[in-house]
Amino acid sequence: MRSLENRSQVAALLARRSRAFPSRALLPAAFFCAASILCHGQMHPATCHDGSGKYQEKFSTGVTVSVGAVRNGQLSARACEARLTWSNQELLAVPDAWEVDVDLLGADVGLGAPVVAFKIKKSDIDPQSVYQLYSLKKPPLLLRTLTGGSSYSAADTDMDSLVEIWTDDARAVDGFENLPLASLDFAPAVVLRFEDRQLLDVSSQFLSHYDSQIAEVRSHLDVQELSDFRNSTGTLSMNIVLPGDQLHRLMRTKIKVLEIVWSYLYSGREQQAWHELAGMWPAADYDRIRAAILEARGRGILKETDGVSLQPSHWFLKKRSPAFVFEEANETPQETPDPGSGRFASVQSQVHAAANPTADTKPKSILLQRQPPSSGQEALPKSNELVDLVIDVAGKVHSAKSAGSTSKDLLDDAAGWNFIPAFKSGHPVASHLRLQVGYMQ
Repeated sequence: MRSLENRSQVAALLARRSRAFPSRALLPAAFFCAASILCHGQMHPATCHDGSGKYQEKFSTGVTVSVGAVRNGQLSARACEARLTWSNQELLAVPDAWEVDVDLLGADVGLGAPVVAFKIKKSDIDPQSVYQLYSLKKPPLLLRTLTGGSSYSAADTDMDSLVEIWTDDARAVDGFENLPLASLDFAPAVVLRFEDRQLLDVSSQFLSHYDSQIAEVRSHLDVQELSDFRNSTGTLSMNIVLPGDQLHRLMRTKIKVLEIVWSYLYSGREQQAWHELAGMWPAADYDRIRAAILEARGRGILKETDGVSLQPSHWFLKKRSPAFVFEEANETPQETPDPGSGRFASVQSQVHAAANPTADTKPKSILLQRQPPSSGQEALPKSNELVDLVIDVAGKVHSAKSAGSTSKDLLDDAAGWNFIPAFKSGHPVASHLRLQVGYMQ
């Protein structure tokens, strides 16, 4: 099984920024743009981007979520908005943004109500984004706003029916030591969870993710270059006289040292962070950089939380239980036109032969999209492919497994798909879904 263990893949992708937006072949959903997870060097599609794309869904509570272009009379502006409507009433949740994405719809993140979560970017040059959680009860209410991360992705990381919000502390590190966010491999990851309606930093409960990041950075540290950096000023002011390539190597090493220290610090291992800093940073500059790191962290995204949970709380342990994966009922095939190519893509869910009972409702697609073949749109395959998905209580793909001769590219794409979760007795549940995916020529 191609599992996204501990959601490390999701968090690692969130920690890198997109710098491209190529067209993709679309799978049917209720809107026409899509996908959720950021990846450096790849696209960052969204529900509505620069006034393009739309989505509308009426949830079981009677609240309709609508995302699309801002209307200017009868014309669409190159900006996006989000509205919540119910009982002939309307709330303009996002009045004007460059990009609006639906991260969650119908999930319970621990606030006592199903929610819709919007990821909002005010402009195409702003490295930070906003995360807003609205209740889907009548009348909808704004429950929480988060700022300071480059992106956000909620998921039931450990399949225990509890939802974490994975983000990063872009606000703290963007411009740190005059380093723009784009120059970093990743901003320090932050994992948040609502416990007893308090938003807590639970990053220390996901050490495997941080350890993986640390190991990756260490593997690219050069011993000689680290020694050269330790013998430098640490600040690496641009007015120092050094050959350009040498200054570049020093700066690259400095970034990697900071990334290692941040990974220890943000995962709750402060003493180890300072130990690593002392072993790799110029000794004369140690006190200054340590104080600067703490000051930057203090003004970052963690200032918006209600506390830190170093260990699972009593509330968490009481609530935590392994998620039962329900089976999925049959669904009628859907077809959605791709406005860019004139072709269609189709997707069909099938019952997987298993003894597990079915949920009361099916997962419903929000973000489904496939990368076209590398040879281009003219080489779209004619045969269908099958993929088995486990969708968590947040509507995210927890694992994707080949069902037949499924291509690796399809499994990679499936990791970023997004759904309204299945429901059982009025509560979101994890579910199994087999999809038959193909392109209609």
